[in-house]
Amino acid sequence: MDSLKALAAQVGIADLLGRGFLSVLLTFLTAWVFTWRFIPSVRAFAIQVGWADQPNARRLNKEPLPNAGGLAIFAGFIVSVVVAWALRPIVIEVVNIQVLAILLGASLLVLTGFIDDQFGLSPLSRLLVQTLAAFLLIVNGLRIDLNAIPFIPTLPDGLNIPLSNLITVVWIVGLTNSVNLLDGVDGVVGGVGFVVSMVLLFTAAQFPDRAAAVVLLAGLAGATLGYLRHNFNPSRIIMGDTGSYLIGYTLAAVSLLGTLKFSAGASLIVPLIVLALPVLDTTQVVIGRLARGIRNPLGHPDKTHIHHRVLARTASARRTAVILWVISLACGMLGMWLQGVSGGVILLTGVVVLACLWFVAYRRMRAQPSEVQPSETVASETAIPRPPKN
Repeated sequence: MDSLKALAAQVGIADLLGRGFLSVLLTFLTAWVFTWRFIPSVRAFAIQVGWADQPNARRLNKEPLPNAGGLAIFAGFIVSVVVAWALRPIVIEVVNIQVLAILLGASLLVLTGFIDDQFGLSPLSRLLVQTLAAFLLIVNGLRIDLNAIPFIPTLPDGLNIPLSNLITVVWIVGLTNSVNLLDGVDGVVGGVGFVVSMVLLFTAAQFPDRAAAVVLLAGLAGATLGYLRHNFNPSRIIMGDTGSYLIGYTLAAVSLLGTLKFSAGASLIVPLIVLALPVLDTTQVVIGRLARGIRNPLGHPDKTHIHHRVLARTASARRTAVILWVISLACGMLGMWLQGVSGGVILLTGVVVLACLWFVAYRRMRAQPSEVQPSETVASETAIPRPPKN
């Protein structure tokens, strides 16, 4: 028992039977089970009212596919956080306000994503809302302070504050859209979102000032894993912009929690590297389109995203998703190593993540033969078409 407690202490668990660890574990399980069980109801309602993505040249679905999975992810996330808060209230007033700011910003983007999924919004409208959600964090003390980053000369407040605010907006808006643009193949964003959440969770658990981040990450990890059970190819439902905005924004925002008393530069290493996949994907797409003479690179959808390239080589949505999961996990483990996380914690993170992904993928494939097939999908005359993602 003593050796088990010692191992738990190395992972960041002070007491295996303590209220803190149990509340985090219950948060994860609540989000996982709730989302897993709630999605069939959401899917049935989406079929009834016609919330669906129409097939086109860039999508894999051949028939209208319910696109309200993001609502279930959001519901599971919120329910789990409420449960965690009831079990172990966050008593630090400043952290309380910051957590509420993250939840409010996430709710705003969920609403925006849902409207865009069903009716369509202009890129400018989406960008304005994302910027507003970023400023919501800034005014509540969640920002990247350039003067807290090593090796950068100290700047006067008149220059540091506006530059720090600008970089924070770019961080939040950039990661939100990067995750959104990665959503093109069944299971990719759900799996990558789970991997990133778990890597950041295990990393945050090593620092005493990031308890709030651990709770939020546990909820998001559980919700994405529950969703993945229904989205691994062939998917029964997709998350739409509703889910990808939620995942991207929450990960970007939570990475700023608890960074002010520690080196901001070091605390952002892991999220920056573990999110390298969506960031590099967006970067190479934008550069490629600009090189082809496209003036508005985000307004011309094509098949040059990383998931499209991998899919072209593997000819399998399942293999494509698994490959991108592994790449994301490898990036995360590298980031943990660079931040000085012990090898045992890194290894445990990899084992837990891979075991969870294997379990939901296995359950998805096992359940597929007994599921109702295309006759159940949304009728095309009731589905509302929307433009493809960029």
